Amino acid sequence: MVVGAFPIAKLLYLGVRQLSKPVANRIKAGARRSEFFKNYICLPPAQAYHWIEMRTKMRIMGFRGSTIKPLNEEAAAELGAELLGEAIVFIIGGGCMVLEYSRQATNSRRKEEELAQTINSLQTQLGELALATETLDAQIREVNRLLLSLPAAPASK
Repeated sequence: MVVGAFPIAKLLYLGVRQLSKPVANRIKAGARRSEFFKNYICLPPAQAYHWIEMRTKMRIMGFRGSTIKPLNEEAAAELGAELLGEAIVFIIGGGCMVLEYSRQATNSRRKEEELAQTINSLQTQLGELALATETLDAQIREVNRLLLSLPAAPASK
């Protein structure tokens, strides 16, 4: 009984994706504690996200010229940490997709090469068989020619 190969790569990718959330949570916690991360990594994207979100909401509701107040530092740090965590999960998931695509493309390319090699082998065998058939056909014609050239046996009564 033949059993298919266990998809260890897919299981590994699933494990990486499952581990990405706790890793993202740890990075978020570190970002909240670190002033560098807070000021240069978390706050600018959070303020930009808040500005874009509020601007969009205001335009949908019909308020065109309203000014948008920036988030306070604590709320911006929290939002920035959440955005960072989601970005990490997204990047890890995207990386897994790229790796899976690469693996599938490699497998597909390998199968195509094997198929091309099989086709070439079959074509070679077909050519050899055609040559053998022509040789046998020539031999049969020669035997028939020799048989026809023999004198006819006398008819006995």
